[in-house]
Amino acid sequence: MKNRNIYLDKIIALKDTPELIKVITGVRRCGKSFLLKLYRDYLNKQGVPASSVIYINLEDFQYNDIDSAKKLHDFISGKLVKKGITYIFIDEVQLVPSWEKAVNSLRLNRKNDIYLTGSNAYLLSSNLSTLLSGRYVEIKMLPLSFSEFLQFRDVGEAQDYREHFDLYLKLGGYPGLTELPDDSDILQDYLFGVFNTIIIKDIVTANRIRDVDVLEKIARYLSSNIGNITSARKISNYLISTGRKISADTADNYLRMLENAYCFYRAKRYDLKGKSLMKTNDKFYIVDLGLRNMFRGGVSSDYGSMLENVVYFELTRKGYTVSVGKYGDLEIDFVAEKSGKLSYFQVAATIIPDEVRSRELKSFRLLGDNYEKTILTMDIVGPYDDIDGIKHQNIIDFLLRG
Repeated sequence: MKNRNIYLDKIIALKDTPELIKVITGVRRCGKSFLLKLYRDYLNKQGVPASSVIYINLEDFQYNDIDSAKKLHDFISGKLVKKGITYIFIDEVQLVPSWEKAVNSLRLNRKNDIYLTGSNAYLLSSNLSTLLSGRYVEIKMLPLSFSEFLQFRDVGEAQDYREHFDLYLKLGGYPGLTELPDDSDILQDYLFGVFNTIIIKDIVTANRIRDVDVLEKIARYLSSNIGNITSARKISNYLISTGRKISADTADNYLRMLENAYCFYRAKRYDLKGKSLMKTNDKFYIVDLGLRNMFRGGVSSDYGSMLENVVYFELTRKGYTVSVGKYGDLEIDFVAEKSGKLSYFQVAATIIPDEVRSRELKSFRLLGDNYEKTILTMDIVGPYDDIDGIKHQNIIDFLLRG
């Protein structure tokens, strides 16, 4: 069986902590249900009997009658084991209204170890935060990294991963794609189905939206502007130019809906002179490049923005809080913070032309601090290559070896 060790290890580390509810979040079909299966297999190998594991997938029709917090609570309560710990898995828990009341009640029994999944950030809304404050831990899940992509496609050690990387940029990292025939129409239909599910189930239905067309246009606009400064005002002006008049406030609401469905991630700008986050003009990155290519009807010719998108999510997977750096009129692609320490990253397809090399390094040279600075490119470089103390690393090496 394929593995998702980066996430499985986090869950295993939290095993038998009934005081904490484990909440696994992420975009539709990124592998949350699969992760629960991996964890159930782990429990089985540890000698946990099947009767001690309760698994409910609320998208499964057999649980269609569980439509209230009381029914959810009663169903699970009737299956709790009398001796030892009961491991409770509830998939897509947000489908039950007021589910947090049932979960909080079950949590009071210190013999219940609870794991939830959800495809919408409303899962961690104010109701849950208020009721379960300090009593849950979130495990944020993403589609496959490039390293996982190779594993899922059974690619072993290779001298040159470039061909596989190009395929990753084209297909993206949805695990389900690796089980499908290599047929562009089938793959396109799969990705369209993913997007349609995100739009209909996690945004339109949850927010009672009537104008789906505007939502789709904003998603396509964001997909076409990966790595560019974006604002609700810009989106409003764009829609007005297409004949759809909406306010900046309405555009901002749609933006947040797409974020809450984990379809797009916002990188705020960080003023490196003022040492503070800026309030306007953020950047957005799409959770999966396969979705972006589906929107655009083919692989984007904007190679640099695709590389930037991949690096953004790799830094996120590594546990960094990622923002976009601004230093005067200059920009640093990513300011990555972890444990109070900063690291700076520039991303470019190549820095072989002298003018490109000079432009990409200029921001770094003006910073004047001692934090690690790395420029990531597709150039062939040695493992210890640096330019005046600035680390130069191949992007594929960065993705596979850190």
